[in-house]
Amino acid sequence: MTSDLWTMLFQQSWALALLRGGMTTVLVGVLGMAFGLVVASPMAVARWQGVRLLSPLIDVYSILVRSVPGLLVIYLLFFGSVQSFERVASAFGFQPTRDVYPFFIGLVSIAAISCAYSIEVLRGALETIPKGLIEAAQALAVPKHVAFFKIIVPLALRAAAGGLNNVWQMTIKDTSLVSVVGLQEVMRVAAVASGITRSPLVFYVLAALLYFAITGVSQWLFARLERRLERGFGAR
Repeated sequence: MTSDLWTMLFQQSWALALLRGGMTTVLVGVLGMAFGLVVASPMAVARWQGVRLLSPLIDVYSILVRSVPGLLVIYLLFFGSVQSFERVASAFGFQPTRDVYPFFIGLVSIAAISCAYSIEVLRGALETIPKGLIEAAQALAVPKHVAFFKIIVPLALRAAAGGLNNVWQMTIKDTSLVSVVGLQEVMRVAAVASGITRSPLVFYVLAALLYFAITGVSQWLFARLERRLERGFGAR
């Protein structure tokens, strides 16, 4: 048994393939979460301020994406755009490699899902800021941009840290869904390896351990961030 495991993991290089899949998972998760947050931040502010016309549209987007399975979002984006992408690429004489489009659409899908959840987390955090604090800043003639970046953003970030941690944990697990478009992330590699070696239990256990390691490290980092944000508020 031990020699068979050694042969599969190292002589057949499946251990290296799993590590590469883990790196792809982390890359898609980090970039998807980052792009999602960049887009979600102004949307959350618009929702918080109740910007006319824009706020209802953002609400519709958030509800739609959160109401359907992430797998369906990926299918709709992939099959709704792959032919157009190939035609545009061909028109410019560009022949995309097999992994380019799955990575691109996987990243867009994860960003879209992460964005929808982040909007609500950030909006909820902004709602926790006492109105009296904002009115005090106005009474002291603090410029709006100074009040926003020096008072509102730090307080909102502190309130949102726990929720964003949950969005991140969800995002890293959602990356497994992009295996359906052929992206070589952890679950895709584990599925291929288990099919070829006929040892599904071994590779799915290894995949679970990889996810546990990724989420464990990120949980530790978020805990440190939350403690840092709590400084000055009576927390240790």
